[in-house]
Amino acid sequence: MEESVKHESCGTGERKSHHSPKTKNNLISRLNRIEGQIRGIKGLIEKDTYCDDVLNQISSVQSALNGVSKLLLEHHMKSCLIERIQDGENEVIDELLVTIHKLMK
Repeated sequence: MEESVKHESCGTGERKSHHSPKTKNNLISRLNRIEGQIRGIKGLIEKDTYCDDVLNQISSVQSALNGVSKLLLEHHMKSCLIERIQDGENEVIDELLVTIHKLMK
């Protein structure tokens, strides 16, 4: 299991998440692949590729983004959420519920 890294606030009062190097590299790698897929879809449209083929590629990108969301949500629940609840910040539950509703649209 990856090490837990506490969230900290910067001077502006903004919350930050601090991922382990392994998690951060995994997220960046996934996002780089997704970025490449998006450029590929743009190229397909520029080449007037058959719509069904483009839609299948879009579905693939959506699935990849869902994977990134799941990974981030898991990390958030196992670290940030637990720490904030332990710090007495129970409003984080409502924040999480709003986020989950957005993800499930």
